[in-house]
Amino acid sequence: MEKIDFKVKEKEFYLPKTEPSMIQVPEMNFIMVDGHGDPNEENGDYKKSIELLYALSYTIKMSQKYKKDTSAFMNLPDYVVPPLEGLWWLEDANDMDFTQKSKFCWTSMIRQPDFVTPAAFEAAKEAVQKKKPELDVTKARLERFEEGLCVQCMHIGPYDAEPATMEKMEIYVQDNNLIYDIGNPSPDNKIRRHHEIYLSDPRKANPATMRTVLRHPVLRKDPACN
Repeated sequence: MEKIDFKVKEKEFYLPKTEPSMIQVPEMNFIMVDGHGDPNEENGDYKKSIELLYALSYTIKMSQKYKKDTSAFMNLPDYVVPPLEGLWWLEDANDMDFTQKSKFCWTSMIRQPDFVTPAAFEAAKEAVQKKKPELDVTKARLERFEEGLCVQCMHIGPYDAEPATMEKMEIYVQDNNLIYDIGNPSPDNKIRRHHEIYLSDPRKANPATMRTVLRHPVLRKDPACN
């Protein structure tokens, strides 16, 4: 059976063009870890969250291949682990200075196929806890997440150059009768955030050619307000 690869199967969510576009993002399955602080901090919470996410994601994926002794993993189709994603905001909702990385709040997450059940997730947590007791598996959760209407754009370059791409997105929002909806409840009653999808490994990639999907939640402007 051919591997499921969301980047190929659902290109509209992972491979947008370098010009902004509108997208309706449906409900998806994620393993999530919340935290705050500078993502560049050596041995900081952000890097630990990524290690935990990948440990859980690959445990679920590989357990079927090696037929681990739990029914939770039986008959899972093979798939490519999707890319790392992140929701970002600042502690103070009125603070727009994103250079203060120590004040970042974030949710790190990796998408899971819909057939990954809570039972499979709990089995993976047990397996990771035994293999890597230094990781706090209690920080991870399996959650359904629906973003709804968004504007997204492929950013090419280092993370610190993202404001230029976000400026293009803002112009697109204004020109298409939309308004930003960051900080408000999503269709599934979760707070809508600045969203990034990381298609390049910053440890290996040339910063100038790194690819990151930037996604912002929006609403259609009420015609009565025009």
